[in-house]
Amino acid sequence: MKVTAVIAAGGRGERLGGSRPKQLLLLGGRAILERSVAAFVAHPAIAEVVVALPADVATDPPSYLRGRSKPVVVVAGGARRQDSVARAFLAADVASDIVVVHDAARPFVSADLITRTIDAAAESGAAMAAVPSRDTVKRVDRRELPHLVAHTLPRDEIYLAQTPQAFRRDVLRDALALGQTADATDEAALVERAGHPVRVVEGEASNIKVTTAADLAMAEAMVRGGGGAGVRVGTGYDLHRLVEGRLLVLGGVAVPSDRGALGHSDADVACHAITDAILGAAGLGDIGRMFPDADPRWKDASSLDLLARAAALAVEHGYEVGNVDVTIVLERPKIREHIDAMRTAVAKAIDIEPARVSVKGKTNEGVDAVGRGEAIAAHAVALVRARSLKPEA
Repeated sequence: MKVTAVIAAGGRGERLGGSRPKQLLLLGGRAILERSVAAFVAHPAIAEVVVALPADVATDPPSYLRGRSKPVVVVAGGARRQDSVARAFLAADVASDIVVVHDAARPFVSADLITRTIDAAAESGAAMAAVPSRDTVKRVDRRELPHLVAHTLPRDEIYLAQTPQAFRRDVLRDALALGQTADATDEAALVERAGHPVRVVEGEASNIKVTTAADLAMAEAMVRGGGGAGVRVGTGYDLHRLVEGRLLVLGGVAVPSDRGALGHSDADVACHAITDAILGAAGLGDIGRMFPDADPRWKDASSLDLLARAAALAVEHGYEVGNVDVTIVLERPKIREHIDAMRTAVAKAIDIEPARVSVKGKTNEGVDAVGRGEAIAAHAVALVRARSLKPEA
């Protein structure tokens, strides 16, 4: 399944004020647009990203849209949001099965929300992220002053739309064709009018849209406090059975043993646990989602390589690894003499100094499958922090 992401960034953000489009404003040293694009470039399901920008910006796009790890196509947006999305749709690869549309002004979208929206669209044809209303909703008659309540709506039926919104290519094509003669505030509304059902995916409160000055202040507070960046901590755990005829690889180091861990890749529990910890700290899901064992690409893969990919994804999302700590639990063999080599290998994979990698070995005191020598486990903790970036020119 091929997936294209469309980033709707063709507006001027007039409600926020100022001379620059709001998506180009800096948030914690990085442009709002850069943060949104990075979330989709880093996502393993996304093959390409198409960004619709104001026409004058599209002629000389920001440098962070160039030289990315995946194709990033820039198009000039139109007068309306749906016009910008339609132009981006025409620029997308015709082989794309799913097209995901996201507002550039939502810089804190998580990898997990992107994944769930894509999966729902693949099953149902169209899906949108939305959060249930926490407040009582009133329909108000605005035709005269003073404004009066016309009707109270059932709160449990009210959801507030977000992006991403994902669609099968044919469904979005129908909707955008309808949009040539009809106005709508998002693509899901056009899809509804075109007669297609839209599935709701539980959104995220942190997935805010920067529309007003108050929103920008809230986003800045999230960055400072860790809601969108700052310092974050993740944990990881992995366990594999031990079998004869397998190499025992721990922290990227082959450890002499009469048995090794059984798994789809090289089953390095230390690297797997660290990978999960880094992905969790950066809000990027888990190792099973990023590198599923049903995918033949990861058959017998080096877990050090998977770890390096996870660290690179964190960097794409604006984080750097501060330090990691992993505890390997097994009865035998003893790993003390291999710990320095493991620290060096792990540090190189995640691009930090070995002094910031801790590896410890413990036994399970004869308790359960690990204690009986039938399995091996690892627990890890990772700290990541927002990268300090200079503003883009």
